[in-house]
Amino acid sequence: MGRSRRTIPEELLLLALDPATGTTAQPQSLDLGLAGAQLVELALAGRIAPDGDRIAVVMARPTGDPTLDSALELLRRRGSPVRAVHWIGGPRLGLRQTYLTHLERCGMVHAVAGQMCGVLPTTRYQATESAISREIRARLDNAIRTGVPPDPRTAALAALAHAVGLGKHLYPGNEGRSSRSRLRDLIRHDPMGGLVAHAVMDVQNGVAAQPRRNAGPGGGPGTRQAAAHPTADATGVPGQSRRHGHGSMARVGAR
Repeated sequence: MGRSRRTIPEELLLLALDPATGTTAQPQSLDLGLAGAQLVELALAGRIAPDGDRIAVVMARPTGDPTLDSALELLRRRGSPVRAVHWIGGPRLGLRQTYLTHLERCGMVHAVAGQMCGVLPTTRYQATESAISREIRARLDNAIRTGVPPDPRTAALAALAHAVGLGKHLYPGNEGRSSRSRLRDLIRHDPMGGLVAHAVMDVQNGVAAQPRRNAGPGGGPGTRQAAAHPTADATGVPGQSRRHGHGSMARVGAR
């Protein structure tokens, strides 16, 4: 998998960054969305595939992206397909920081050190490549405005943006209501995106329901299951770092 193309987790994070504050919108649900975005990216790379409401590894060959390959290896070690809602609801401490650090290394964001209450150290992130963020946003705007079915990557990005609650961040106020509605409707254009988006929402809502049948083009092949509690905000504790499951450290204040 070439690194010339941005991954869906990276694009989701860039969408969530507030240019005015340097923080991320919806930080707790964004952590879940990033875990789901990894699944979509691995599916687009041909490494995994949906199996009902489960995720199955179909090719264990590494993609070349260290963070995605860590997720792929964890899935492979499971030995059998795993429910998307259980995977997304699992511990993902530090995942957001891992991607922020990667974006900083690539020159797409830069870290700004600060203090909370004049004492506790914080780190905020400002986008440096505004053209990239505008291009990502333009793809969503175009899909919403024209009604033309988007490509799978854009459809999955839209589904995840809706699932983590970025609609009000991207299209605020009463004037953005119709755009938020159309953003939600884009979920039907990508089955894998629909599956993980529903799983993200289920984890947030703590939904416990019987498996549902294929929802068709409107919802993808997802099945709602008993959900774990949402992942804690890995960077929400001032002055404290937590270790990510893959060995990365969370930095304070990247919310």
